[in-house]
Amino acid sequence: MKLLKTLAPAAALIALPSLGLAQEAEAAAPGFDEIGPYIMTTLLFCMAGFLVFFMAAGFAMLEGGLVRSKNVTMQMTKNIALYSIAAIMYWLIGFNLMYPGDAWIMPGWVGPLFVPTTLDPVGVAAADAALDYASIGSDFFFQLVFVAATASIVSGALAERIKLWPFLVFVILLTGVMYPISGSWQWGGGWLSEMGFSDFAGSTVVHSVGGWAALAGAIVLGPRIGKYAKDGRVTPLPGSNLALATLGTFILWLGWFGFNGGSQLAMGTVGDVSDVSRIFANTNMAAAAGAVTTLILTQVLYKKPDLTMVLNGALAGLVSITAEPLAPSLFGALWIGAIGGVIVVFAVPMLDKFKIDDVVGAVPVHLFAGIWGTIAVVFYNGDANIVTQVVGIVAYGIFTFGASLIVWMILKAALGIRVSEEDEINGLDMAELGMEAYPEFSKG
Repeated sequence: MKLLKTLAPAAALIALPSLGLAQEAEAAAPGFDEIGPYIMTTLLFCMAGFLVFFMAAGFAMLEGGLVRSKNVTMQMTKNIALYSIAAIMYWLIGFNLMYPGDAWIMPGWVGPLFVPTTLDPVGVAAADAALDYASIGSDFFFQLVFVAATASIVSGALAERIKLWPFLVFVILLTGVMYPISGSWQWGGGWLSEMGFSDFAGSTVVHSVGGWAALAGAIVLGPRIGKYAKDGRVTPLPGSNLALATLGTFILWLGWFGFNGGSQLAMGTVGDVSDVSRIFANTNMAAAAGAVTTLILTQVLYKKPDLTMVLNGALAGLVSITAEPLAPSLFGALWIGAIGGVIVVFAVPMLDKFKIDDVVGAVPVHLFAGIWGTIAVVFYNGDANIVTQVVGIVAYGIFTFGASLIVWMILKAALGIRVSEEDEINGLDMAELGMEAYPEFSKG
């Protein structure tokens, strides 16, 4: 009994140092108030990135449905290839070129070239993490899926007559160099950001860049055979599967919640989470308004609703609200998206008058509606002004259209960008790839 009485105090004395160390470690470890914003914002980037990644499937399905059956495999090949190339080029060059920090080569204009992205170390400690933001991996992935969406815009516009490999060479330059340079002007803290240009999620930075690149390519490439008659008539070339195109539009609509919602860039406070939900609601309203507007307008103008216009109307509404999806009320999102739908209905036949053949309507949706959305920012964002917004629109237009036009002309002279007349008539699936999307139907 005496031994037990002696051992108990001794054990307590032995345990005291370890208890003290545990209490010190607990006191030194950061609490959730400190690490919570980092964890939640990293989670936001991952979840939003997954949604925007799924937009790659949306673009593929939309394009696959709007091209003729003899060109479907080509569109699928282009879409999986362009995403994969974008992932590699954005790691190799694009991410640090777009977000240079203090490493500008030309301050405010061009960041460092050929600086690959490096992730946080495995099991990074809280003391070594960027607790004021998010993990590098989540940020890199979230930004990567945006550049892939830009390349997808170009793919649809130039469908049914462009060669595969010259197109992919253009994708390398677009995703690795052109998009990151122009993106750094705004989102990388460059000269447009310092001027006060405002583009919340990319009506101009992403969508108009894709639209300008697509417009330059369509001009150099020329229209599809049979699209425009000598007397000025436009010959419709219906797509192969409107059900597939509709599925693609709904997938894009879903992905846009990540596109705009993730661009809040923070989820560590009640205000941030509430703002993300507000962005979701406004994004959805703008898409719905764009779709309903085109549904009504095509009924009035053509006596029958046009499904392809309605699909593009929804997308135009989404593009229109992307520059400022947070500040407007639901009614504000409605009328901004509705005007996007109006733009599509009148812009598509306008392009035909100039004999610019855009297979999926990418230029009206992403360029024209993107310009409108960037201007509409001034109605709800008190820090934006119309002069700065127009300066940004013009700057992106001059740079992207000019650079794209030069690249397309060089590719045309060096490699040839258009398939032969025979191959175009027979279809790019067999001519370029030797396989068809629907072989059982082509055999009779």
